[in-house]
Amino acid sequence: MPQKFLGNGWTFPIKVNSRGGLSYSQYEKDVEESIYIILGTSKGERIMRPDFGCGIHDFVFSPADEFTMQSIKNHVEEALRDWEPRIDLLGVDVSPVETNRLIINIEYRVRSTNTFYNLVYPFYLEEG
Repeated sequence: MPQKFLGNGWTFPIKVNSRGGLSYSQYEKDVEESIYIILGTSKGERIMRPDFGCGIHDFVFSPADEFTMQSIKNHVEEALRDWEPRIDLLGVDVSPVETNRLIINIEYRVRSTNTFYNLVYPFYLEEG
């Protein structure tokens, strides 16, 4: 049962199930949601864990140039290596879609099941 190692936790975003309790995610879905939480959390946002999160939020209002994209790539790689031990990061690619939006493409392998995944994370350089 290699999936048991992956664990379970509240769904992200938090949802209520049909019985009025909290919904939970398991295994690979829990890993995917964890990646979204890591990338969506600014460093310093969590008071009791100020080093948790990803530094990409410092690049809001930055130009969509090579420096910004390489910096975002480096921050994503660092955050996932630091905070998601259940995966092997295979690649991160950052590319512009529009003048104010980048796409972060993350390829990873879940260690315990040797299953490969691809996650696309949109990042806006201007607030919505």
